[in-house]
Amino acid sequence: MSSSVQRPRIRKSPAARRAEIVDAAAAVALAEGLECVTLRRIGDDLGVRPGLISHYFPSAEELVAEAFGSAATGELDALLPEDRADVSPVRRLAGFLGRTTGEEYDAISRLWINARHLCRYRPALRDRVAEQEAAWRGRLEGLIREGVERGEFRTPDPSVTTVQILVVLDGLGAHANTGTSGRPAAVSRMAHATAERELGLPEGALSTPNA
Repeated sequence: MSSSVQRPRIRKSPAARRAEIVDAAAAVALAEGLECVTLRRIGDDLGVRPGLISHYFPSAEELVAEAFGSAATGELDALLPEDRADVSPVRRLAGFLGRTTGEEYDAISRLWINARHLCRYRPALRDRVAEQEAAWRGRLEGLIREGVERGEFRTPDPSVTTVQILVVLDGLGAHANTGTSGRPAAVSRMAHATAERELGLPEGALSTPNA
């Protein structure tokens, strides 16, 4: 007589289940692209029926937008953490710029390329892209304004300087799909050089170890 042992089913709270779904979708988005985020795919990854996914996200479009938002927020928090008042603005900006190079940053660059392309046709995703762009600008501008207040940075318009830095980073990130490993050092440092010039810092001031 054969017997089988069934794993006990764990009932999760709605908030925990929703967070689990979003985390799984964000992981797929980063690794494979937003096109791969479907209700069936996420259900398969979590070992649940697609109907459970649709209970929380009635359409794939909503899940795609949420996946992008979660991934982009997570990357922003990793690249430019908040609540670092114990670290000087110069060191925090140097840490941010230092983390925007290499294969790990290429993954988030590819996600942004993907999202900006798809959002032309997907209103929910378009709204989330705009929301994330504002969040990234706000976080960086806040750091620059703090640096100006502390006398570490000099710029007449922190908002313009913020956009200048982000435009350079976006331009460099646009090549993530075709490879970034062969760049000359001067190209890899373009965002550093822009920030140093626009913030009145000496050359190399933002090449210190990551904070």
